[in-house]
Amino acid sequence: MLTVYPARRIHTMNPSLPEATAVVVRDGTIVEVGTMDTIRPWLDAHPHEIDTAFADKILFPGFIDPHLHPSLAATLLPMHFITAMPWRLPDRDVPATRGHEAFLDELRRLDATEPAGEPVFTWGYHELWHGRMHRSMLDAISTDRPIIVWQRSFHEIFMNVAAMRHFELDMTRLEAHPQVDVAAGRFYENGMYVGAVAMSGHLNDHDRFRHGLALAKAAVHQGGHTTIGDLTGSQFDTDVEWAALDEVLGGDDTPFRVQMIPAGARTLRNEDDRNDPAGWLRRTAERRGSDKLYFRNNVKLFTDGGFYAQLMRVRPPGFIDGHQGEWMIAPEQFEELARGFWNAGAQIHVHCTGDMGVELAIDVLAKLQWERPRFDHRFTIEHLGLSNPEQIRRLRELGGQASVNVYYVHELGDAYWTHSVGHERASQMARVGTCVREGVTTALHSDFTMAPARPLTSAWVAVNRLGEHGEVLGPHERISVHEAMRTITCDAARVLGMEDRIGSIRAGKSADFTVLEADPYEIDPLELADIPIWGTVFEGTPHPLA
Repeated sequence: MLTVYPARRIHTMNPSLPEATAVVVRDGTIVEVGTMDTIRPWLDAHPHEIDTAFADKILFPGFIDPHLHPSLAATLLPMHFITAMPWRLPDRDVPATRGHEAFLDELRRLDATEPAGEPVFTWGYHELWHGRMHRSMLDAISTDRPIIVWQRSFHEIFMNVAAMRHFELDMTRLEAHPQVDVAAGRFYENGMYVGAVAMSGHLNDHDRFRHGLALAKAAVHQGGHTTIGDLTGSQFDTDVEWAALDEVLGGDDTPFRVQMIPAGARTLRNEDDRNDPAGWLRRTAERRGSDKLYFRNNVKLFTDGGFYAQLMRVRPPGFIDGHQGEWMIAPEQFEELARGFWNAGAQIHVHCTGDMGVELAIDVLAKLQWERPRFDHRFTIEHLGLSNPEQIRRLRELGGQASVNVYYVHELGDAYWTHSVGHERASQMARVGTCVREGVTTALHSDFTMAPARPLTSAWVAVNRLGEHGEVLGPHERISVHEAMRTITCDAARVLGMEDRIGSIRAGKSADFTVLEADPYEIDPLELADIPIWGTVFEGTPHPLA
């Protein structure tokens, strides 16, 4: 049985047939796309039904976010959001909170209203909007209730003494850790993971984590996604976490697939894994995953620290206040890991937020290409916070790709202009326009919850580049609406290595569609983020948002 979906317009993202008005589907796969006249031979030869639900709507290939974290979102979404920007979440709307006292007042309110003795977890703190944070401020609110303030970047935590005591942190180990400041109650980068692991029993609690995953699932669907990439391949990689992932995201009612891309630094835990990266990838895929949560030959590595936390490594002239960023891994260790996965034939994705982190990744790519040349390797720079045009050209010449968090421009552009790196570099962060002009395959991502899980919002930022106060930041880094739609469909598929299956609407590909109520090519580009999404079609089955 064939199913025919007529539509007002279908943007296929296939340059050989860019527009159509009907698509034929069988068993979750596209049979043909064209018009009701051109598809007639199929209808004459096979039983079929015509579903007119989309007759007045616009179809695109299913939206793809190649860098989104369901497990991280499941960890954070049950927390209390105290953020400088308003958030619309599946279960609540969060107003903006700005100012030091306003932030502390929210903490005091939570301490007064939450059940006695229960830990209070908050997410969204940022020094530029909420002022300096210190353990003494949290101790002043409560000496017996654990209070945990998770920074907007996820790369940094502040705890009061009660929290460190409640979660039984080893003070001797903390004092020796280079990325833990016990006096300030501050845990950052690798130090953050020390705190997170200590709290993992609470964060991975059966009901809490499943509730968080259900919220993440709703957010992904509301954004119109049919495919996402999880760029750590799960947060803690425990049996408990994977049981929840399989239960909540692995069923038929989940209208999207998740490509799991594990963190390669996990090989450092075991010498056999470090010496056999290809075997580690294979064993990881054999031990974990399913049809919905699947692995390919992709791996994620890290260079420098979090962009929201201003822990990225920055080339001269550096930060206005003179502070230094952080490496998430020693540069020589990054090179060693990258070489192992490169020689194993893996596709490498590298978290880079500062231009020094980007430089390290590109230098290592150049060295690996010299040592052992590879075609179509798809080495991908992830985030691309700060960079320069010469780095983008080198990336293109070396065959690399970019997956960019362009939302940085909207939320951080003005603040980083004034307080962090100055106007020139802040206005040119997330250098999407240069990437597109240089011919670098470029996708946009949310890194949810670092940005809303809404591809149309990312596209809106890329097209308009409006800062939070409404001015255009880096006008020459803007891209067209069509280029933006490519970054969330066909080019995002290529970044994941999945363009043979998803990313465009053509015969033989998965019947994944995002259904819109208005055409992005016909409206004012300033309204791009506001286009209503009817829902999605995933592998041939409609899933309305309602």
